[in-house]
Amino acid sequence: MPPYDKFSIAPSAKAVNIRHLTRTIWLVSLVSLFTDVASEMLYPVMPIYLSSIGFSIVWIGLLEGVAEATAGLSKGFFGRWSDVTGKRVPFVRVGYLLSAVAKPLIIAAANPLWVFFCRTADRLGKGIRTGARDALLSAETDAANKGKVFGFHRGMDTLGAAVGPALALLWLWQNPGSYHKLFLFAVIPGLLAVALTLLLKDKLTHGTVKAKMRWWDFLHYYKSAPDAYRHTVNGLLLFTLFNSSDVFLLLLLKWRGFSDQQVIGAYIFYNLVYALFSYPMGKLGDAIGLKKTFLGGLTLFIVVYVTIAFAQNFYILLGLFFLYGIYAAMTDGISKAWVTNLCKTEDTATAVGTYTAFASIATMLASLTAGLIWRFAAPEATFFVTAGGAALAALYLGSKKPSR
Repeated sequence: MPPYDKFSIAPSAKAVNIRHLTRTIWLVSLVSLFTDVASEMLYPVMPIYLSSIGFSIVWIGLLEGVAEATAGLSKGFFGRWSDVTGKRVPFVRVGYLLSAVAKPLIIAAANPLWVFFCRTADRLGKGIRTGARDALLSAETDAANKGKVFGFHRGMDTLGAAVGPALALLWLWQNPGSYHKLFLFAVIPGLLAVALTLLLKDKLTHGTVKAKMRWWDFLHYYKSAPDAYRHTVNGLLLFTLFNSSDVFLLLLLKWRGFSDQQVIGAYIFYNLVYALFSYPMGKLGDAIGLKKTFLGGLTLFIVVYVTIAFAQNFYILLGLFFLYGIYAAMTDGISKAWVTNLCKTEDTATAVGTYTAFASIATMLASLTAGLIWRFAAPEATFFVTAGGAALAALYLGSKKPSR
């Protein structure tokens, strides 16, 4: 039998000698980069725009929660569908196309139902592509190099999340309060991403298009998955249940009186740190273990969320956003690499889709809860509760060893 690493049921790196960054990894990463340029041109201004058309903090939390829940449920269904059919690329193409079209349509009407529809359609596109895309990345490497591959992908993706807000900041500097045209400009990088997906090719041979699919089929995977998968996903979901949308960090800056430019600037800074450290943190995960790296990231998260509740000075807040970028680099790509190492190759999209489906439901509840705490208790209380939940998740993941 092949050797196994500490946190995987897949063969270790010593059994396989591969190139870490293949053509497919580069293409998928570039697609994610351009998509995030489009998405993140709008993300930091979204709460500001929604507030300008009458959305309250509770409604913003509900909107983000519902959108993420839609993405999550569809991630499970389409991830399973991708495994059943043995196809990846069609799901990637359709998912990115739907998101590219849905984003600019948000400004077509100020009606709350229309905004909910467009935002949900955008997230549905993410749900369609996520499982297949991550399975495509996973198939390009071996277990002991997943941290590097997913770290590189997250780094490229997040580089787009820095470029996008920078373009938004430049636009708002020249045209204060002019959000509508910014939504239209976001179409360009979105369509560039769609064009790049045309260069991707499928390599899978398993699966059959004749298999029957029901939307809840992916739920059965959790029951039959390896114990290590279930244990790890349980811990990740516990954290997600308390980890609300990052929009609340931006709203905190706005609530404390900082300008739109400062809010977006802080978000750009965070994403630059996240992008720059994603690949090094991926290498660290491969070297010392994905679990240890993830727990280190959770520790930073707790420090940031406790401290930010008290911080008032903008430069101190920037320092916290720096640490928050390190946290993201130590957890986001790492968690995907960790999950894909705990399943069979032919179940990769289902495993990722199932985890992200549950995670999106948890995010919906976390965002809604955060909005309610912000509204009826205090903004600072939102961050204390989140930090407490992260501590519980760290204790759970750190106290038990997953079975091999």
